[in-house]
Amino acid sequence: MSAKTVLITGTSSGIGLSTAVAAARSGWHVIATMRDTTKAGALLAAAEEAGVTVEVRALDVTDPASVEACLAGLDRLDALVNNAGAGHVGTLEQESVEDVRAVMEVNFFGVLHVTKAALPLLRASKGRVLTVTSVGGVIGQPFNEAYCAAKFAVEGFMESLAPVAATAGVHVSVVEPGAVASEFVSNVGLSDDVLEQAGPYAPALSHYLDRTRDAFAHAQTPQDVAAQMVELLDAERPVFRVLTSDVARAFAGTKLKDLDGSAVQTLTNSWVA
Repeated sequence: MSAKTVLITGTSSGIGLSTAVAAARSGWHVIATMRDTTKAGALLAAAEEAGVTVEVRALDVTDPASVEACLAGLDRLDALVNNAGAGHVGTLEQESVEDVRAVMEVNFFGVLHVTKAALPLLRASKGRVLTVTSVGGVIGQPFNEAYCAAKFAVEGFMESLAPVAATAGVHVSVVEPGAVASEFVSNVGLSDDVLEQAGPYAPALSHYLDRTRDAFAHAQTPQDVAAQMVELLDAERPVFRVLTSDVARAFAGTKLKDLDGSAVQTLTNSWVA
């Protein structure tokens, strides 16, 4: 039997890169996607070092034509990992609604574009969807209004989709990391320069930046998150929600007593089955 196929978005660095390599080591045929394939060097080097191969494809999750082109010609897809996303630091008074809309486009609508395109293939294979969200999809965080709004939206969408997809044999899961040591933070632009534009919010932002630097100084590794992603890929019946560290579990646990999502899934499954 040929290897099962997983498509992973956002694999040029961080969790996506590590998950692509870990999945390939676990025997999956990995379609590793990224917006700019000229940035595939780190992924290909990591795969070579691990003694595995991955198939790199271009995919811009915000562009439906790019999504369609990426999935074109696939005869089979057993799993989708929605990992691509972008952080954002800001507060409403000092940014435009267009700024917020752009965050939603990448982190929410990008997930929808890819998932919608993949679902017919996943129904055929009785496959699964794993979506990387965040503890920021459970608890709103200062200066992360747009980012948390997008992640809350993804969480609600996937929690609602899960029982419906299950009736067609497709498992849906969300993966909620806390702080992860990757290029994600540097791409957000967490520097003292942002204080110059913070105006009346500068003192609060300064405290936030100090707290955030400390959190990421003790961050979980992408490889640790990737190992848990592969456990979900390989699981016979994956749970709905995975919090990837003790820190994440303690943080989200202030709001969620149902840490693996079983109680909610039991309830909502009863609405459709």
